[in-house]
Amino acid sequence: MTVDQSIKDMMQKMGEAAKAAALSLSMASSEQKNKALLESARIIRADRHKILSANAKDREMAQERGLASALLDRLLLDDQRVEAIAASLEAIAELPDPIGDVIADWGRPNGLHISRVRVPLGVIGIIYESRPNVTVDAGALCLKSGNSTILRGGSECVLSNRALHNCLLQGLEAAGLSPESIQLIPTQDRAAVGELLGLVGYVDVIVPRGGKSLIARVQNDSRIPVMAHLDGICHVYVDADADREKAVAITLNAKMRRTGICGAAETLLIDQTVLKSHLPSILEALKAAGCQLRGDKRIQACDPDIRPASPEDWDTEYLEAILSIKTVNGLEEALRHIADHGSHHTDCIITENVQTAEQFLTRVDSAIVMHNSSTQFADGGEFGMGAEIGISTGKMHARGPVGLEQLTSYKYQVRGNGQTRP
Repeated sequence: MTVDQSIKDMMQKMGEAAKAAALSLSMASSEQKNKALLESARIIRADRHKILSANAKDREMAQERGLASALLDRLLLDDQRVEAIAASLEAIAELPDPIGDVIADWGRPNGLHISRVRVPLGVIGIIYESRPNVTVDAGALCLKSGNSTILRGGSECVLSNRALHNCLLQGLEAAGLSPESIQLIPTQDRAAVGELLGLVGYVDVIVPRGGKSLIARVQNDSRIPVMAHLDGICHVYVDADADREKAVAITLNAKMRRTGICGAAETLLIDQTVLKSHLPSILEALKAAGCQLRGDKRIQACDPDIRPASPEDWDTEYLEAILSIKTVNGLEEALRHIADHGSHHTDCIITENVQTAEQFLTRVDSAIVMHNSSTQFADGGEFGMGAEIGISTGKMHARGPVGLEQLTSYKYQVRGNGQTRP
């Protein structure tokens, strides 16, 4: 089956427009970009009722389609979340503009002066599901970092995305910036994604944000470099020297604050020496919050309500109120389990032993490694980045929350005075 020529033509035109807008944005002033962001925030607040009405229609259709509870939670907008979206625009406007920053500079014996300077990546294609806030976060971060963007949201939030995108367009217009700086693909035809992934020469980077199947497809099919994470199998390790109250509070928050986000804990590792002293309180808190528990034989012996964990559980990103629990014999076994079953996203140790904590922070090969804090802090906004496009678990270019600096590259500027190379 051939792709509809109209979709090919549409995506080609969007790519051409995005490339032209990127050139213009790379020269835009910080004042212009900030004006667009602040005006967009004002319009989002003013249009709150329109946005919530669009979101209500999206949620109604999503419920009729039988979307999972985790996806419905990601889709939901309310007054608090709309305000958070507007506030994130203001936070991004307050951040320093990275473009033109001199990362390093030095002189050479021959008199040459060399500078490494931040520049935009160019055009960024962003493919995402369920989360309408990504429309604004992604558009705003790309704008502030001097990149144009092509957005492709999921069909479950199409009306919400259009309402929010319209606010961004009004902000761009108020600042005198090209409306092609932030484009939203108007069709939900899956062929448009395939065309986007093949826009070599127009799109510089692809960022997928969504379920495992989406990200796997993008990583397999894209002819353009991809920044992404495939799974968010996050661990909390309760060490032998953990404070019990911290262990209860952190584990409960890491799992149950929002179960459908990639920073939610999926596996609890607990040192065998604190099974009797710490585990009962942790289990009580999780069960009271409605969490289904699965554990190894020693964990099951502590509570008859715990289901047996299968080998597949250690490799599962639940994204719902389910937690697998495993007993480990010390730090080394915890490290081996994370190495064998983790996804290099976010992992946490709870301990009062500073030396053990430092070993964990150093040796766990994940984008984000934490000590005595919830894995739900794995978020660019919480890191002071204003917002994020996603979490990258790769090791090339960017790792961890993808914010302003991660959306830039650099070039070398060499200043001389007539030097020639012998």
